[in-house]
Amino acid sequence: MNILVTIELADRHLEQLRGAGEDVEVTVAASSEEALELIPDADILIGGLNLDLYRRAERLRWVQSWGAGVDGILFKEFVESDIRLTSAKGTVGVHLSEHAIALLLSLTRGIAQSVRETRWDNRMSIRKASWELIDRTMGIVGLGGTGLDLATRMAAFGTRIIAVDPEDVDVPACVESCWKMDRFHEMLGQSDIVAVCAPLTPDTDGLFDDRAFDAMQDHALLINVTRGRIVDEGALLAALKGGKIVGAGLDVTPQEPLPEDHELWSLPNVVITPHTAGGSPNRDDRLLDLITANIERFRKGEPLLSEIDKRKGY
Repeated sequence: MNILVTIELADRHLEQLRGAGEDVEVTVAASSEEALELIPDADILIGGLNLDLYRRAERLRWVQSWGAGVDGILFKEFVESDIRLTSAKGTVGVHLSEHAIALLLSLTRGIAQSVRETRWDNRMSIRKASWELIDRTMGIVGLGGTGLDLATRMAAFGTRIIAVDPEDVDVPACVESCWKMDRFHEMLGQSDIVAVCAPLTPDTDGLFDDRAFDAMQDHALLINVTRGRIVDEGALLAALKGGKIVGAGLDVTPQEPLPEDHELWSLPNVVITPHTAGGSPNRDDRLLDLITANIERFRKGEPLLSEIDKRKGY
């Protein structure tokens, strides 16, 4: 099988791919132009897919996305094709959940305020506004890999965990309840912290609208580490400025990159990181292990790990 790689991989990862079987031939495209030349012979693509590549793909049977979110490549022709799609879902939960907790603690412990103000005489105001996470309630939107990892870590703080998910998912003991999306607003109303761990799909695009923020408690915090467009920008700004919620920690924003003069940067109750939660020295190793395991499954005609239902988007 011919594997075309369109992203930069370490030599050890290329060797791992080549060692996945005697029938494996790995080709690396150094540019987008070279990828277009090589794609007709590829059975498997590791990297990004676009319409130009798709139209020249004569043998393509499987695409491995390097990211966990695949909303950017689900164009109509690809969705309706028989080409299979796998992503990095299931391998990114550790660092995304740690980043979510970092954003949360920067708000609950006054770290963001301290960094911004660089003063010593504000310590009493910071102390008075600080939280403990024990006996608080976190509502998680999306109990997939990232949501599960976050739930496990938050449970160690003594936090009560509830969640919503559109699918029937395995619910660990640390999660009190996982409801369907028809109870989304009910979950929001019970939560001191709301964490977005869901993919961007037509159903989640703009999910956090004015009605959602109206359902949240006025002392609640919003944490988002997956996709910015799940939160409506106007509704978010109105909620933060109007006291519907007390603050937000965002690694993703409704528009990216967020313009330097955007109002979100200047709000004192917001902490923003520039879509960096996906960074980890272990990420590529985990994903290569997943890919090589899937090559064997693909060879045997078995179900693939982390396979995406292209019509659902996750």
